Amino acid sequence: MSHSKIHTHFKLYKPYGYLSQFVNNQNKRRNKKLLGSLYPFPKNLMAIGRLDEKSEGLLLLTTHGKASDYIRSSVIDKEYYVMVDGILTVEAIDKLKNGVTISINGQPYLTKAKDAYLFFETPNVPVRFVRDEKHGPTSWISITLTEGKFRQVRKMTAAIGFPTLRLVRVRIGNYRLNQMQPGDVEEIETIL
Repeated sequence: MSHSKIHTHFKLYKPYGYLSQFVNNQNKRRNKKLLGSLYPFPKNLMAIGRLDEKSEGLLLLTTHGKASDYIRSSVIDKEYYVMVDGILTVEAIDKLKNGVTISINGQPYLTKAKDAYLFFETPNVPVRFVRDEKHGPTSWISITLTEGKFRQVRKMTAAIGFPTLRLVRVRIGNYRLNQMQPGDVEEIETIL
């Protein structure tokens, strides 16, 4: 009789200021906030992809390595809501869709957004103070990618002259944040 291993999967709203990891193997990061402090997660859980410390939003967690590889692949869309410094122009959004060159590991890399559009009002994301209005106007865009290079969204908005001030991943494939708040955890049945 064979026993197939049962895998566990979670949806998490990673709060701002947390690393996308459970254990700290580096002394220089001793005082960093880790995912394990948010919930009594089971052992052998891994984050599928990463959100950097200053980014927030949807993170999928699993004990299933093959599922992790699939979700990280270019088959699965990842959508981000991004607050940028300045008022975005139609030309700037077109550049995101048509391709901007960023640096990956010191090499030029041409990246394209699968989709990008401007919000005319603040999107439905939890409120978090970023900066005072006296420092100039901001705008929000949605950017959908099929890849996730290191700090890609931030590099893309900087390349078109609109630095990222806040970044929230709202969707990975069919999984959405919906009404989740920072730190919320939901166990999910399957991930593929």
